[in-house]
Amino acid sequence: MKSILWFTVGVAVGFAVAHQVNRTAQGREFFSGIDAKARAFGRAVAEGYHAREAELRAAEDH
Repeated sequence: MKSILWFTVGVAVGFAVAHQVNRTAQGREFFSGIDAKARAFGRAVAEGYHAREAELRAAEDH
């Protein structure tokens, strides 16, 4: 139970700090860069998944 409390406190503090950092131009630029990288990673994972799925379906048809 104590671990959950500390985890929750840590998340809340993290959000508060991120909010304060995001108020600056450098902070917005930083978070924008992280967002772009995360979206690119997500697209790459999805493309890889779909490519592998197509390979498996093609192999299944033979």
